[in-house]
Amino acid sequence: MTEPHTSPQSPNRVLHAAALYFALVFAAGMLLGPARVIWLEPWLGNVIAVLIESPFLIAAMWFSARAAPTWLRVKAGWPDFLAMGVASLVLQQVADLAVGFGLRGMTLRDQLTHFTTPAGMIYAATLIVFALMPLIRMRRTGGST
Repeated sequence: MTEPHTSPQSPNRVLHAAALYFALVFAAGMLLGPARVIWLEPWLGNVIAVLIESPFLIAAMWFSARAAPTWLRVKAGWPDFLAMGVASLVLQQVADLAVGFGLRGMTLRDQLTHFTTPAGMIYAATLIVFALMPLIRMRRTGGST
């Protein structure tokens, strides 16, 4: 017999949790990003500034990846939590492109080229953590999942 917490979750509930997770982490990024760009980058350089910002973003991911499914009562297995992370990453990338185009005047090529720089590689690693954090933080009940 399948445990209730391992049965497939409503796709809408998982997508809502993904949107909330994205929104919480994006809000943290919107607070941290300007501080990094305005104060840290001119003083310490781009790579060190990103290295300083990354633990704070990962902390926001740690909290948000647990809070979003808890608040929305998502109790599912690992595929749903992985889907939550991947859907959040899609939302994040859409928002990142929009910010790059609208606020920073970057082209798609500029944004993709950024991933080849040391700071961009650090950022790419945080994006992988972002996508996997809901899976890492998924609630374990009864010793299964």
